[in-house]
Amino acid sequence: MTKKMEVYKCEVCGNIVEVLNGDGAPMVCCGQNMTKQEEKTADSSQEKHVPFISAVEGGYLVKVGENQDHPMTEEHYIQWIELIVDGAVLRKELKPGDKPEATFCVCEGKEISAREYCNVHGLWKGAL
Repeated sequence: MTKKMEVYKCEVCGNIVEVLNGDGAPMVCCGQNMTKQEEKTADSSQEKHVPFISAVEGGYLVKVGENQDHPMTEEHYIQWIELIVDGAVLRKELKPGDKPEATFCVCEGKEISAREYCNVHGLWKGAL
């Protein structure tokens, strides 16, 4: 049953949705239930997926791959990066060829985390 901020993917058409207001009803697309994307937090592969957050002047920088950038090819790339500050969600859409990072201009917060979505490996989360 759906909850706020969960991410779902349609295995038929590839649609991806994020729940803004969850009421518990199942997410359906193309006549079937969508697959909930679980937030992964630990990398064991060569490509790095966990978003790394650092404070910068005027906000936060979120990079996918702390020491090595995630690939950004047509076949394998980061679709979006979110910064979540005290429950407020900021998002940057990315495309192949972009740098796998985003700078968000926000005041400091108490609870800061980030999520990113890889078109091949799904949803990942990191915290400051």
